[in-house]
Amino acid sequence: MANNSYSGVKNSTANHHGDFGCSLKDLRSLMELRGAEAIGKIGESYGDVQGLCTRLKTSPVDGLSGQPADIDKRKEVFGQNLIPPKKPKTFLQLVWEALQDVTLIILEVAAIVSLGLSFYRPPDGGAQLAQHCPGLAGAGWIEGAAILLSVVCVVLVTAFNDWSKEKQFRGLQSRIEQEQKFAVVRGGQVIQIPVAEIVVGDVAQIKYGDLLPSDGILIQGNDLKIDESSLTGESDHVKKTLERDPMLLSGTHVMEGSGKMLVTAVGENSQTGIIFALLGASEEDDDDEEEKEQDGAAENRKKAKAADGAAMEMQPLNSDEVDIDEKRKSNLKEKKEKSVLQGKLTKLAVQIGKAGLVMSAITVIILVVLFVVDTFWVQGLPWHKDCTPIYIQFFVKFFIIGVTVLVVAVPEGLPLAVTISLAYSVKKMMKDNNLVRHLDACETMGNATAICSDKTGTLTMNRMTVVQAYVADKHYRNVPEPQLIPAAIMDILVLGISVNSAYTTNIMSPEKEGGLPRQVGNKTECALLGFANDLKRDYQAIRNEIPEEKLYKVYTFNSCRKSMSTVLKNADGSFRMFSKGASEILLKKCSKLLTASGETKVFRPRDREDMVKKVIEPMASEGLRTICLAYRDFPVSEGEPDWDQENDILTSLTCVCVVGIEDPVRPEVPDAIKKCQRAGITVRMVTGDNINTARAIATKCGILQPGDEFLCMEGKEFNRRIRNEKGEIEQERIDKIWPKLRVLARSSPTDKHTLVKGIIDSTVLEQRQVVAVTGDGTNDGPALKKADVGFAMGIAGTDVAKEASDIILTDDNFSSIVKAVMWGRNVYDSISKFLQFQLTVNVVAVIVAFTGACITQDSPLKAVQMLWVNLIMDTFASLALATEPPTESLLLRKPYGRNKPLISRTMMKNILGHGVYQLIIIFTLLFVGEQIFDIDSGRYAPLHSPPSEHYTIIFNTFVLLQLFNEINARKIHGERNVFDGIFNNLIFCSIVFGTFIIQIVIVQWGGKPFSCVGLSIDQWLWCTFLGFSSLLWGQLISSIPTKSLRFLKSAGHGTQRQEIPDEELEDMEEMEEIDHAERELRRGQILWFRGLNRIQTQMDVVSAFQSGSSFQERQLRRQPSTSSQQQHDIRVVNAFRSSLSPYEGLEKPESRSSIHNFMTHPEFRIEDSEPSIPLIDDTDAEDDAPTKRNSASPRNNNNAVESGNNHLYVEGNKAAGTPSAPGSPLHSLETSL
Repeated sequence: MANNSYSGVKNSTANHHGDFGCSLKDLRSLMELRGAEAIGKIGESYGDVQGLCTRLKTSPVDGLSGQPADIDKRKEVFGQNLIPPKKPKTFLQLVWEALQDVTLIILEVAAIVSLGLSFYRPPDGGAQLAQHCPGLAGAGWIEGAAILLSVVCVVLVTAFNDWSKEKQFRGLQSRIEQEQKFAVVRGGQVIQIPVAEIVVGDVAQIKYGDLLPSDGILIQGNDLKIDESSLTGESDHVKKTLERDPMLLSGTHVMEGSGKMLVTAVGENSQTGIIFALLGASEEDDDDEEEKEQDGAAENRKKAKAADGAAMEMQPLNSDEVDIDEKRKSNLKEKKEKSVLQGKLTKLAVQIGKAGLVMSAITVIILVVLFVVDTFWVQGLPWHKDCTPIYIQFFVKFFIIGVTVLVVAVPEGLPLAVTISLAYSVKKMMKDNNLVRHLDACETMGNATAICSDKTGTLTMNRMTVVQAYVADKHYRNVPEPQLIPAAIMDILVLGISVNSAYTTNIMSPEKEGGLPRQVGNKTECALLGFANDLKRDYQAIRNEIPEEKLYKVYTFNSCRKSMSTVLKNADGSFRMFSKGASEILLKKCSKLLTASGETKVFRPRDREDMVKKVIEPMASEGLRTICLAYRDFPVSEGEPDWDQENDILTSLTCVCVVGIEDPVRPEVPDAIKKCQRAGITVRMVTGDNINTARAIATKCGILQPGDEFLCMEGKEFNRRIRNEKGEIEQERIDKIWPKLRVLARSSPTDKHTLVKGIIDSTVLEQRQVVAVTGDGTNDGPALKKADVGFAMGIAGTDVAKEASDIILTDDNFSSIVKAVMWGRNVYDSISKFLQFQLTVNVVAVIVAFTGACITQDSPLKAVQMLWVNLIMDTFASLALATEPPTESLLLRKPYGRNKPLISRTMMKNILGHGVYQLIIIFTLLFVGEQIFDIDSGRYAPLHSPPSEHYTIIFNTFVLLQLFNEINARKIHGERNVFDGIFNNLIFCSIVFGTFIIQIVIVQWGGKPFSCVGLSIDQWLWCTFLGFSSLLWGQLISSIPTKSLRFLKSAGHGTQRQEIPDEELEDMEEMEEIDHAERELRRGQILWFRGLNRIQTQMDVVSAFQSGSSFQERQLRRQPSTSSQQQHDIRVVNAFRSSLSPYEGLEKPESRSSIHNFMTHPEFRIEDSEPSIPLIDDTDAEDDAPTKRNSASPRNNNNAVESGNNHLYVEGNKAAGTPSAPGSPLHSLETSL
């Protein structure tokens, strides 16, 4: 045993490594080695991996015993598998952040100045001075104090909102982490345990699509390939074998194959954890925004660390620390990318903010001018030196009124409403089996116009059974009886099924008595194992006889091969390979057929065509998936073949059997698809299955209706049609296909990506498409990331697919997607309701303050009152209107789409109609109110005069008008019954009722601070009646048809394609403005545009736009001169992709950088690095040798055709947005690619 007494981090040296034969330090230093060096070290220190297992007291076959005491001891000695999360911000920190808001700071300063000046008393000379200094009165300090108090209230409410939001996100993160489980062997049994429970010494089973949760050493592997780009930056997949490189690192992705690994480092001691510790060590860096900007790598890690979460064990590192320059470019990209709704809201908030700023400035100027003219010219008073503080007090009061107008005008409640609405929806969506990983996906889903869905598991039940078989020259319509199959064929068939499938796939006994057997693992393999059981054979006995370690070579299934093969070595030195795969693909590789006598006969192309017509097509037309089972013998005389020459190995097969596997359609799917079609959403099926099977299932689901003229197409045909003579993809060609395409069969992940991209980029239809995609495999990653909303399967999905997705379907069910659409539309409507309400208040409050100030030299609504109105309309209204539950009626209308304005013409009619009505009432009360109510006039009151009944009635009526209008705002499509479903939303009812109670308290007992005096019952009834009348007025407005009001314009459009030239977009990239909003969001603040500095920044952007930019020059300078630097060229295209495409940056957050970024994505470099698809095996059966990967030769008959230069073309085209002019730098870039 090793005698080293150093027991690693945080362990006492007396522990002697907790009786383990190696210390934490030893294991950490071992995991830092790679390749031959690591193998040498293992051999030198432990003998072999078996020796290391012995030292760690574990068995490579049975794993750990699973005793709680042993597990706890391992956690104590080697650490736990979690990286401690960043501490959440305390409530006080959030308060401090809320106080940073510029408008609030201005108000505070003004209030303090006002407070200080109010205590000033002129020197003796009293009576004579009183006539020179107007407005000299006692209680001047109250207004200043009241404003300070209101600011405190606003800050506390804001901080509380932030705090509760952060708490919700952490809850969501922990939920995501609980979902994360991993397969380990304990006590000889394979069990699924939460990732955080994995300990050093565990034997973990790894398979295609897994994200490795800890560091480890390979014990046994089949064709294992790992994407280590998240740690090394190299996008090539690394082949892992016991002889060459057995080191497996946490945060990397299994792209192919399967195996077992011995866990050697977890949590903070794993490679991911060590890097986290290095980069997250200093908290000061965390707050230093400047440093973050300069150090791309540290910023990248920090971002991952800041993703709100309870335990960060599943955060893969991004590769960009290798290339800081590239990181900076991607930072530029991240700045600009926003969801559809965010883009519209940002634009609208900026426009309103600018208008508010102008109005407040004019208000202050007019007040000052009127005061100066009236005092020194009309009244002819001299400027008395001792009165200067009094005059300043007047100016401060005017300034406060101006700032208050700005506070009311700037809709800082917008981001709050969005956040509340999304957070509320996310919580509720969990109950509907939608686990939302990115908040904005929830809202984008409401705009979805197309869904590209997988077939297996999403539309079907993913419970597969063999129902037909062609074996021994006979087609059986039901599973044949065992005695009907010759013994020789039976033995080969059952042996092939048993060994040529993942050993993790099993048929278990049913959970309930009389239930169906449980299928664990790959469902197609489960169907075949079930077939073996139906033939009264025990596959487990064969597996026990031939354990996984004895398999000589395994070619695991991938989307290129569409087959899986396993090689066994016989006692005499010969080899036998068993293969299974998609029938039409594998039959092409068969040259013999096993007959009823057990002999083989020649299988010619003509025989194959007969079999396809007579066996495969009839099976497929019934919706069955057809699988061919075959084998090949390699005699001793030929010697051992070169197993790496896959094309030579996978030929001359002998066909044993073709089976038809049924996967029934989920009973609820046809109804869900009908709802989608009624809601204006096109559902397309994209599947790897046979076209006849796909067509049959699509018809059962209702995607295809009898008599429709829609297209069903195979991936190969699709590729042929969308490419020009040079093999490049053309958008115009895709545009001819996709509107009618409903089924894409035998498609590769690249076809899926191409289709999704083609639909998103298309401009043939008037409405731009918003596309949702479902995926479960690792290779669906690019399509999931490209889509506007990516849905991953929670049960069947791989970790890689889940990480690339926006929403995880925890029940893998298509009908859950329909619920997501409903919630998404509800979010959109909630925001629109809030906007309708807020803009009405904005318009009225600003006009009242402005005209009141101009005519009566004082705002009818005082500063503190305005802050109260602001609180009602921002925080309370956003809570009330953003939490409306969705109804089925949302699915009866068409999707809004990308360019649909936030404020429709109907809403504009409501806003203007209610605004005009409220202004008439307020101005009537202001100018003739004292006569109506027979009270003293409150107009032209001196500076610190006591509050008047007149102005109290105006304030009270104004607030009650808003309260009743809040009920009107619940409907935005012109519905008459505004009370419909009001009691389903208790939050709304309690907020309206609560606000009314507080208003009574403020008016009756608010006194001087709120500039109110108590009102009589009669006056209260009149105020309430005037407020209630807005409901009646609402009925009148909804009677006016919107079509007749042609002068009304809609507002809050998404940014149109024509609006932003390329140069301006490039400028926008470099502006801090959008990044500022993103960063505010990321830090959990919701005070986006609530201040002069943000509006100032917008003004700067406008001026920057006007000045134009040297975009072309800068591009040319960055442009590499030689076409040989392909890698660099592609990166340049990538870097400028978002700045050049008029849509992508503005609409879809491909690499999100907001608070919603719970988990970082794996790096999908479908366009980034090599011309071939990095997600697909280097040595594809259908591909050329790796050395020829760049050639993209047309003879690569299957999916390899999609690799090659077309990806570069796609990228270049994506960058250009529109075809680039021949003279442009982009054109030369494309040609060099």
